[in-house]
Amino acid sequence: MKLSVIMPVYNRERFVVPALRSLLRQRDAVDLDIIVIDDGSTDGSAEAVRAMMDENPCIRLFQHTHMGVAGARNAGLRQLPADAGFVSFLDSDDISLPGRFKADLAHFETRPGLDLTYSLMALVDRIDDETLEPAANSRIMTLRGLSLCTALFGRALVDRIGWFDEEFKLSEDTDYLLRVFETDPRYELLDNVAIYYRRHAGNATRQHDGRLRDHLRAIHKSIRRRKADPSLREAPGIFEYKSPPNWQGM
Repeated sequence: MKLSVIMPVYNRERFVVPALRSLLRQRDAVDLDIIVIDDGSTDGSAEAVRAMMDENPCIRLFQHTHMGVAGARNAGLRQLPADAGFVSFLDSDDISLPGRFKADLAHFETRPGLDLTYSLMALVDRIDDETLEPAANSRIMTLRGLSLCTALFGRALVDRIGWFDEEFKLSEDTDYLLRVFETDPRYELLDNVAIYYRRHAGNATRQHDGRLRDHLRAIHKSIRRRKADPSLREAPGIFEYKSPPNWQGM
């Protein structure tokens, strides 16, 4: 069964090729479909993706005027093929670990009715783009954070949850995950690391004021939804929304 991975890209020429390579090395485990949404990049991001497409037909590129990450993710959802049984996400500056999809899919095979798996992430300040591993002397922190990219979703769950809320400029992933867990899905928390989250100057998480504001707004919207609909559940306490204090200046 096909696994579609949605990758929004906005001015990530430097990082998008390693991100794609980290997915392509997992083609032996799954019928992979990579949906790249170029969100109006003004650098060479789209050209870098195109350079990989001839030898890797599983990569599909769609270009749009800039609409923000929530809109880009929705554009990716609109391109899901009918035979995609699983959906995941990867940010265009991060690295998907080898064997990650094979390990996740094994849980779906042994547990019929499973809706999603949710794994760990490792924050890394320096990644070797050749080996796709942390560089020597890099700093690493492993946690279960707020990240769509550590989840593998069954297609039925994605169809049930619907679209990303495009009112969010940041924390659209927080809002989406809260909506997912409010529905009381059948999930497994896995102790394997799914992604290397690359820490660099352009991370959206460095926009501290805007990120915190939208994060709190996502929580407030969750509270309002649950008050309006008692069938919805409070999201379980599985997230650790934090960074090492000595990383603030990175």
